[in-house]
Amino acid sequence: MNQILHKSADTVLPWLTFLTMAAAIYAVFVYVPTDSAQGIVQRIFYFHVPLAIMTFSAFGVVAVASVLFLWKGSRFWDRLAASAAEVGMVFCTLVLVTGPIWARPIWGTWWTWDARLTTTLILWLIYAAYLMLRTMSAGGDQGARYAAVLGIVGAIDIPIINRSVYWWRTIHPAVLVNREGGTGLSDPSMRLTFRLCMLAFGLLFLWLLWVRNESGRLHDEVEDLRHRVLHT
Repeated sequence: MNQILHKSADTVLPWLTFLTMAAAIYAVFVYVPTDSAQGIVQRIFYFHVPLAIMTFSAFGVVAVASVLFLWKGSRFWDRLAASAAEVGMVFCTLVLVTGPIWARPIWGTWWTWDARLTTTLILWLIYAAYLMLRTMSAGGDQGARYAAVLGIVGAIDIPIINRSVYWWRTIHPAVLVNREGGTGLSDPSMRLTFRLCMLAFGLLFLWLLWVRNESGRLHDEVEDLRHRVLHT
């Protein structure tokens, strides 16, 4: 079963991700109509929002895996948490890049200390500190436990980001998905493109997480072998 899973992840997932991402890019730049209010810059929405959702998913994985690591002490969960944190940092960085690109022509400024923007930057800083802590601890168990605690505490910022537009005065859009499941996109092709982009970035997240986790597993196996050789 594990061999089938590994083979599928190594062969099927990359191609599925590539094809879905190619279709999403075509839909964003060719298929979907230009927004009548914001113009062509609105197309970055189809990248910015999925990136944000995958960021929250990645750091959510960090928190859950960290809890399981502290509970069970398994290296598997610690490795998964570290891998998800690295992938999450990539997505979060892209969120902080695409956001200002969208904001400049719409808000008239690259950056404003809006509640959602500020809390997202704080999230980036928290998990940057998480990765720095792991690096400085040089793979020790104590450092991994400290990092796990930070990974859990840092995830508290995710619901704060989500609710920030309701708790404080902000110019950031309040609703991405309404109660009826809509996205505020008037044209059916826009909704289809958004769902396709969500699928594409979801697959990209899973693929990157798999690759990074496998790299970490192989690194751990090499370190275990080296430790055994040195102590025999």
